[in-house]
Amino acid sequence: MGPIQGGVFHDFTQARGAGVLVQLPGLCARYRPAAELLGFLNFTGPTGSFKDSLAEGMIRLAEQKGDLAPGALLTEASAGSFGAALALAGHRTGHPVVLCLPSTVPLLRQQQLAGYGAKIALCSPTQEEGEQRATAIAAANGGYFMDRFANDLNPEYHRRVTGPALLQATGTKLDMVVAGVGTGGTISGVGEHIKAWTNGIQIVGVEPAESGVLTGGFAGPHGLAGIGCGFVPENYNPYIVDKVLRVSTGDGKQTAQDALLLDGLPLCPAAGAVLSGALSLAREAANAGKRIVAILGGSIQA
Repeated sequence: MGPIQGGVFHDFTQARGAGVLVQLPGLCARYRPAAELLGFLNFTGPTGSFKDSLAEGMIRLAEQKGDLAPGALLTEASAGSFGAALALAGHRTGHPVVLCLPSTVPLLRQQQLAGYGAKIALCSPTQEEGEQRATAIAAANGGYFMDRFANDLNPEYHRRVTGPALLQATGTKLDMVVAGVGTGGTISGVGEHIKAWTNGIQIVGVEPAESGVLTGGFAGPHGLAGIGCGFVPENYNPYIVDKVLRVSTGDGKQTAQDALLLDGLPLCPAAGAVLSGALSLAREAANAGKRIVAILGGSIQA
């Protein structure tokens, strides 16, 4: 839905949209890429990441399918950006939210998530145990486990929203899309939408160099929160991904800093890593004259 009369939107969720396409003149002036490099920004929600729109979109899709009853409980195992986004989206849509967090999560973060409207359930510090607890709480209360790593509503949102918005923004003049891989929802949903239209656009993933599980490496600690979950998520579709780049935490943070200082873009390190990967491709002579778009899904706030 667009703005109402006079250019005023009905509310903030309508105003933030599905993303905007921007040039990167400062970054390009410094690094002089051979290809045209653009950023697709979709982190204008209240918590500073695209997951604000994703969480609410998944809720609406679950309601439409009849899997989520009005006012039913939502659960998830997340102390990160999706947990924050889900807490706010649940409050907005009339669904209470329980987040199952590792007992190691700092008290300040627990209080922040509780301030967003979530109830906190502490559990052992592994993703698997958190998901088991979230599943059990949902089952015992007639609720719905969001299950962002395996729930097809995650990539479905991107098939319906992010992918079409990206193609509309570029006017289908596009040669390569670069996206980070966390839950696998963005790259799979966007990639599936694009590949259903044409095989002429390359889909490129980005993962942390320190945890290169998608490229046959081992899981490891890194500083790119939001990508590189340490395993291959069920929502990740490797068949539509043409290439996966490894980008180090250091390069992600440096590119995020460059984007802030040169172009005024407040990117989180994970988005910086995506932009770093896209920039490396744009500087290759073989890509001269091509149009490369980096999907930048998180801000400093995320």
